[in-house]
Amino acid sequence: MNKLKGFSSIGLLVFLMGFASFSNANDINGPQQVIQDTSDLLYEILKNNKEKLNDRDYIFQLVNEVLEPRVDLDKISKLVLGKYWRKASDEQKTQFQKEFKGLLVNTYATAFNEFEEWTIHFLPMTLDPTKTRVSVKTEVIQASRPPVAVNYRMAVNKAGEWKAYDVIIEGISMVTNYKASFAKTIKKAGGLDEVIQQLAEKNRQSEEASSQLALDEASNES
Repeated sequence: MNKLKGFSSIGLLVFLMGFASFSNANDINGPQQVIQDTSDLLYEILKNNKEKLNDRDYIFQLVNEVLEPRVDLDKISKLVLGKYWRKASDEQKTQFQKEFKGLLVNTYATAFNEFEEWTIHFLPMTLDPTKTRVSVKTEVIQASRPPVAVNYRMAVNKAGEWKAYDVIIEGISMVTNYKASFAKTIKKAGGLDEVIQQLAEKNRQSEEASSQLALDEASNES
């Protein structure tokens, strides 16, 4: 995951399709429209609720209401665990998804607080109606920084909805990085349960830190 850390403030928010204005949004297709619409919605919510961005419960709410309907968590879970997903019990799958979602929420909470405005430029693409998976190529443009190449991997479900399941930042896939990290832990510990336990512990610590921060802020205001 080390290579990805340099893009945390941009890449993770981009994976959320997060708060950017689009420089060429007049002629976009279905998958691009999903990114556009989610971006617009998140931008307005976060711009008007900056005081809540340290509230983990509020971030969970945003994920549930805004992001989860547009991100394929099932597909992401299958991809990051690979063969271990196929071998997992139903209970393990449920627990992993719960804790993995918690991990993403923690990361999103950090990224939300690093918000800086930028522009996303869609690169030309032709949408083949027979294809169920596409790569949406974009460039993230910020003041005084070189453009960052960001590609979304998206798939259409049976209901005809396009959802994101990976983001590739300057050639680095977030799914591939998570997959390598989890595989290493599973091999070392001898099973998926250890990964779930580690995620649960990290999430517990994050919840405690968030609760303490909220108490400290309330104390300072009183």
